[in-house]
Amino acid sequence: MTAMTLVTLAQQTEPALGTGGVRRWILDNLVPLLLLTVAVLLLWLGGGKGDNAGVMRRLGGVIIALAIIGLAVTTNAGANIGQWIAGLFTGG
Repeated sequence: MTAMTLVTLAQQTEPALGTGGVRRWILDNLVPLLLLTVAVLLLWLGGGKGDNAGVMRRLGGVIIALAIIGLAVTTNAGANIGQWIAGLFTGG
């Protein structure tokens, strides 16, 4: 085989290397496990002591963290949100 044939064969292999599998595993396994852990900790640490205000403050932080995770795993969410915010100022 010539070098050109090897280059051509190497370029035609499918699927290409990527992070899709790791991303899918994190979304399917790691995120729900972390959410369950946070929920149990919030209930155990704050709810048992009657510190409902403290639990709600922590829950606000969890909601912000979930929004950031959502932005990170969605393809064009950042661009769409930027266009929406710009539309608020430009009226478009």
